[in-house]
Amino acid sequence: MNISARTSHRNWKAHVLGAATAAALLASTACSPNEGDGPDNGKPSGSATAPTSQAPSPSASASRETQKPDDTPSATPSPAPTKTGGGGDGALALCTAGTVSITATSADDPGESVRHVLFTIENTGSKTCAVYHYPHVQLGGARGLVPDIKLVPAPKDPYATLAPGKVAYAAMVLNGPMDEAPTKSITVQLQDRTSGSKIGEPIKVAMPGVDTLYYNDFLRVTHWTTDKALALRFIMVS
Repeated sequence: MNISARTSHRNWKAHVLGAATAAALLASTACSPNEGDGPDNGKPSGSATAPTSQAPSPSASASRETQKPDDTPSATPSPAPTKTGGGGDGALALCTAGTVSITATSADDPGESVRHVLFTIENTGSKTCAVYHYPHVQLGGARGLVPDIKLVPAPKDPYATLAPGKVAYAAMVLNGPMDEAPTKSITVQLQDRTSGSKIGEPIKVAMPGVDTLYYNDFLRVTHWTTDKALALRFIMVS
């Protein structure tokens, strides 16, 4: 991202992404962990006349390497959202621009410059829907989208389920101790099941109580979660 220079003298607090916090966020956004049976532990039979055992064939080794617990669905998987929101079998619809509203508020103390923004998405429709992954946030004047805070391991099929009138959150940190650029607008676009995908049109979001925000390459945004405190924990030092 190329950013016009503007020197910032704000104090920068280190953003610590603890392993325990990452695990908690995964638990609040992801589907139930899948469990699977491990590979067969049978040993290859040896030759009747040879003293040594026969080595496993390459195909058997490859089979063992590709069998992972996550490859086997759990006994009671959560219903996966569908693009069309089709009925039947408890399938959930994906939240879209036409069924949600998004607001942005400052997460900083009154009187402080806005460096931390909390996005709140509300299901304004009549049916339960789901939001996937993280919001695609575009700041006016920026050449690219705000990067997400990488979770290790990456969640599998992560989504937050919203009943009508319910909300989920994502938090964004704007800047650190380096040159900054201004922005006067924010748009948010939702994702499909595939990480990095886009669904529907971008949603224009009102500025969080200020006319101008300042950002730089420290920009990051969290995944959607129904836990407000958890979203903020990733971008703020307690």
